[in-house]
Amino acid sequence: MDKKDRCYQAYLNILKKELVPAMGCTEPIAIAYAAAIARDVLADEVKKVTVQASGNIIKNVKSVVVPNTGGRKGIAAAAAAGIVAGDAKASLEVIANVSEEQLCQIDAFLKRVPIDIEHVDSDSSLDISIIAASDLHTARVRIVREHCNVVLRERDGQCLYQGDDAVMSSQEDCYDVLSMRGIYDFAVHADIEDVKAVLDRQISCNIAIAQEGLRQSYGASISSILLSTYGNNLQTRAKAMAAAGSDARMSGCELPVIILSGSGNQGMTASIPVIVYAQELNISRENLYRALLISNLMTVHQKLRIGRLSAYCGVVAAGAGAGAGIAYLLGCTYEQICAVFTNALAIPSGMICDGAKPSCAAKIATAVDAGIMGAQMVIRGKSFHSGEGIVCQNVEATIANVGRLASRGMKDTDEEIIQMMIEN
Repeated sequence: MDKKDRCYQAYLNILKKELVPAMGCTEPIAIAYAAAIARDVLADEVKKVTVQASGNIIKNVKSVVVPNTGGRKGIAAAAAAGIVAGDAKASLEVIANVSEEQLCQIDAFLKRVPIDIEHVDSDSSLDISIIAASDLHTARVRIVREHCNVVLRERDGQCLYQGDDAVMSSQEDCYDVLSMRGIYDFAVHADIEDVKAVLDRQISCNIAIAQEGLRQSYGASISSILLSTYGNNLQTRAKAMAAAGSDARMSGCELPVIILSGSGNQGMTASIPVIVYAQELNISRENLYRALLISNLMTVHQKLRIGRLSAYCGVVAAGAGAGAGIAYLLGCTYEQICAVFTNALAIPSGMICDGAKPSCAAKIATAVDAGIMGAQMVIRGKSFHSGEGIVCQNVEATIANVGRLASRGMKDTDEEIIQMMIEN
């Protein structure tokens, strides 16, 4: 693939756009980000806050600890943290630096300022509006479709900024190059210097939080349970390390994660098992980079069909990506890698997303296990075939089927999950 080719540059742009740092679960952080911007737009003392959020935002914020808030959970804590201590210029690291004094101020703000939460119907599963009011003024900020895609800044009813709440045309121009064959060709032929910095950051950040998750007793301690139950073999360690990152992240760990498709859990699932395999098998750094390109980009390719948020658990796609990356490390051909990806999608195909919470670590372990099993099947000459469930005649058609299942088939499921969580 020629470096001057549009596709080559598009793949680089996708990696730079997708593999970015975030502290904490991205949905509460998006609320904190919008709240920090609303505070700046208001430019006055905040006396009341209204958070209008789509169902999937409510679902993914309800049960997860917001970092740097003293263990607080939920929408109100995220909004308060953004208003009191958020750096609106820091994007998904908006509350990365919260002082002890600010932590006390967050507590006081939550006791003093009413924060109303409204569930809104929206064409987008990711829709957040923050309305901040003082005695004399109001400010409104809206984020739609992507966690940092601000489409409205408004003060006292006057529009200060209006963006596009549809999928950006520049994004479509970038992402339309994605295909399994194209991803493989890019991964195999990419100039490592072009991808080294972004992948080095993914390796260092995601392994660091996984190690932290193993050291401490976060959440349900899925990682420790896996290792104590099944031993420290390579397959179990790959699952445990990925789960450990989620154990820590879902419980408020203040270390950053390199996200993928807007999700830290997906970023860790797609990368950590591949890194663990490469380390155990003494794979060269270059081949690790190439395996990560396969895993990351194949995950994004599938997730585009699903959407940023849905009733379909996104780590299934990331686990399939990890399986494909591991298959590359094991010397599999392109055709075999496609079969691994298909196998890994087929095994846990019905896994639902019922919000961000400690059990995400167990789902990550399940998805990684499916990826590893998918690879082991292919190595032994076994695969699932067209017509068996959602598996279709080729990998691209199977990817389309999964996207259809997630975006269309599970709409009612998503609504029921959200209603259950609101009622609970």
